[in-house]
Amino acid sequence: MNKKTIVLSGINLIEGGPLTIYKDCLRCVEKYFLENYEIVALVHNRELFSEFDSKIKFIEFMDSKKSYLKRFYYEYFYFKRLSKKLKPYLWFSLHDMTPNVVTDKRAVYCHNPIIFYDVKRKDMINEFKMFMFSRFYKYIYKINIKKNNFVVVQQDWIRKRFKKIFKIKNVVVAHPNVVIDDSNNNCKNTKIVKNSFLYPSFPRIFKNFEVICKAVEILENKNIENFKVYLTIDGNENIYSKEIVEKYGRLKCIEFIGLQTRENLMKYYSKIETVIFPSKLETWGLPISEAKAFGKNIILADLEYAHETLGTYEKVMFFGPDAAEKLAEKMKMLINDDENMKNIEFDGNFEKNIEKPFCKNWKELFDILLLDNR
Repeated sequence: MNKKTIVLSGINLIEGGPLTIYKDCLRCVEKYFLENYEIVALVHNRELFSEFDSKIKFIEFMDSKKSYLKRFYYEYFYFKRLSKKLKPYLWFSLHDMTPNVVTDKRAVYCHNPIIFYDVKRKDMINEFKMFMFSRFYKYIYKINIKKNNFVVVQQDWIRKRFKKIFKIKNVVVAHPNVVIDDSNNNCKNTKIVKNSFLYPSFPRIFKNFEVICKAVEILENKNIENFKVYLTIDGNENIYSKEIVEKYGRLKCIEFIGLQTRENLMKYYSKIETVIFPSKLETWGLPISEAKAFGKNIILADLEYAHETLGTYEKVMFFGPDAAEKLAEKMKMLINDDENMKNIEFDGNFEKNIEKPFCKNWKELFDILLLDNR
């Protein structure tokens, strides 16, 4: 009996959270669906996926990141020819764009929140590309979106916005199933750095690194210097990070460690006490889930995405994403804490009830996507 084919497309996913999510998706189909389906993964570079079963067929598109024109060519022209050749049962695009393809069923995974961010004109200089994205990405989403059997988003607030903006109903909320490698998570011999904080993120305007720097400046001006903040930028990533490092590089308590490999990042999670996540916009916020998995103290921007990502968790504090003074207060509270943490007033958080269709892991999502309801 011939197996049906599932095509997973992520030709521009090469780093960070989106790549992690793509790999988590592949681990799911490798574990649960490889026996009954042919799996074809469209990727930028096969070497990024060396850990996967040889039974998964990988097709490389090494020039897919050269320009958006090249990307448009693949999505809206070449993939139609490819789909006629592969004859897929399901074509699942994991990077926002709905391609022109011939398939029984199709779905798109929308994880770029830029259409919801109001980029200020002053930010155009630092992030001109992002400014353009914020204006036009909505139209990229819109192309072919109504041709999908399912539109997949990571949070309920995004589903509500998508339904309103694109006039669609078939939106599934699928929370990422974050898996931490036990070999990294159980670093029993790792020495905890007292009064240590970490913000792991790529530098974008909305990632809001400056609010942490301002909070550290406030604390240092009060002669509070018995702490360390690790930021995963070093000024070489882009203009925004360069300006942050140039402006706040004088602060004694900040260490600009640059972008980290996932393995190194897990080591930082193991040794620090608190994760700060002040981002103003996320579709998920992977470091929140990772900090929770490591059982760390967490200081979060008091925004809808952060509450939904975190779910039920006790050791969390919230602050307004522009309130550097409030963040400094939260940090001071943790810096002055005794070892038993008896004096800490955590805000706590509870998981919200989300209406169906809703999935908590990739297996549940694929069960929905592959359901033959004809």
